[in-house]
Amino acid sequence: MLMSRRLIVVAKLLSFVAALVLLVHMGAVIFASRNNTSTHGLYTGWGSTLSNLGKYGGNAEGLSEYSPQGTKPVKAALVALIRNDDLYGMRKAMRELEDRWNHKYNYPYIFLNDQPFSEEFKRGIRDLTKAPVQFGVLEPGTWGYPEWIDKEKAKKERETARYIKGHSESYRFMCRFQSGFVHKHPLLRDLEFYWRIEPDVHYYCDIDYDPFLYMKKNGLKYGWNIAPDEYEPTVRTLWNTTKDFMKKNPQMIPEKNLIDWVSNKDGSYTKCHFWSNFEIVDLSFYRSPQYQAYFDHLDKAGGFFYERWGDAPIHSLAVAMFLKKSEVHYFDDVGYYHPAMSHCPKGSKESGKCVCDPQEGWSNDFGCAKRWRSIS
Repeated sequence: MLMSRRLIVVAKLLSFVAALVLLVHMGAVIFASRNNTSTHGLYTGWGSTLSNLGKYGGNAEGLSEYSPQGTKPVKAALVALIRNDDLYGMRKAMRELEDRWNHKYNYPYIFLNDQPFSEEFKRGIRDLTKAPVQFGVLEPGTWGYPEWIDKEKAKKERETARYIKGHSESYRFMCRFQSGFVHKHPLLRDLEFYWRIEPDVHYYCDIDYDPFLYMKKNGLKYGWNIAPDEYEPTVRTLWNTTKDFMKKNPQMIPEKNLIDWVSNKDGSYTKCHFWSNFEIVDLSFYRSPQYQAYFDHLDKAGGFFYERWGDAPIHSLAVAMFLKKSEVHYFDDVGYYHPAMSHCPKGSKESGKCVCDPQEGWSNDFGCAKRWRSIS
């Protein structure tokens, strides 16, 4: 009995000493931080913490930077071009994205519209997240026809089109905006990266890392998830117009790039493209002189309106011309559904943190995805 009491006393004494040592250490840290007139030491410590994170950027747990108002390790945001009547579809997608990922990381949202957002829309979005949210209206000149477009010729194309969205004028405005102007909007000007989000999509998997930080740490410029081939009637002259750009601007085309992904051996167009409704991008790529020159070349050609050039093939052709494979990342671990297509990581039906059926998420078997895996 006496021995038991002595052991209890010793255990309490050791606990007290450990607590005292911890308090002294914490006091020293607080004293040092309060007497440091520069933020360098604090930033260095923060950077050291980030440098020790795992391959994919690590977990947000315990990092104050990922609190709702914290200064994130990457200047990045989730961005949607959307209208007021898409509120329900956006809320559904956002609910999944928050549950699967952003409730831990709290990256801000930016919503853009060609018309002012209603108070109902703003309230419905803010109800779903603790992260900062901003709403913006598109700038004049970025939505609509440029002055050199023959509107009668464009109208004739819409009236005779026999392809999806072929009759839509606003869809063409959207494709032009996403191709050449989204990265220039004032709300995005200070961003390093953006993650494009859409209404009525599904996110099948828990994402336990920071994709923005992963891309920044690994020098990645473009991230994608689904890669189908484009419907030829919508891009009848896009490839020839692109080849014309390359011929006129050989100094802009690096020797090592991804052109074999979009060009067959005979020089014809594979029509492979990254489905841009899911893309995570280093915005310095879209802001680069070569990308701007390429967009201007396409814009002058008028194919957004005389055909129905989409932002997805345009982004993809730019990636193929200007980037190396080491600068492009296939987010095959992110389960994702957009109406008509989906991607489901292998094995997700039986185990892991995804809930989807790979047999239904068949985009991994697209010829363009296989072609991507085959090129060096």
